Amino acid sequence: MELGQGFAFMGSQYHIVVEDKDYYIDLLFYHVKLHCYVVIELKATEFRPEYVGKLNFYLSAVDDLLRQPEDNPSIGLILVKTKSKVEAEYALRGVTTPIGISGFDLTKALPEKLKGSLPTIEELEAELEFENGSDAQPIP
Repeated sequence: MELGQGFAFMGSQYHIVVEDKDYYIDLLFYHVKLHCYVVIELKATEFRPEYVGKLNFYLSAVDDLLRQPEDNPSIGLILVKTKSKVEAEYALRGVTTPIGISGFDLTKALPEKLKGSLPTIEELEAELEFENGSDAQPIP
C-alpha cells in the first residue's frame, strides 16, 4: 500500500492486548519522516461521536505499547462514509491527541509543520479503494 513518502505499513487488523483483552486496529502505519505511528479506523457508516473515543483509546495504547522514547505521539484518522461537521467538531472538542475525521481538518494539536507530511483524506480513500477493489467495503 502506498500512501505517500515515508509511510511504512505495519498491518491491518493489527492486534494489541490491553489488560488481557484483544483489540484490533483497522490499519496501522509508521511514518519514518515524522517518527510516529498513524492509526486509521475505517467505518462504512456515517460518523458517530463514539468513534473518537475508540480511536483515542487506540492512540493511547499504541503510544504506551509500541512507541519508543524517540518517537513522536501517534496520529489518528477516522475514515467514514459521511459526517456532520457539527458532530465532528463537538466530538473533537477537548481532545488533545491529533485526530482527523474523513474530510475534516486535523485537530489543532497537530503542529502545522506536520500537516503537509500526511496524505490528504482523498489520497487515503483513493489508495484504499484501489487496494481493496471498488466493490470492497471497509469493516464497520
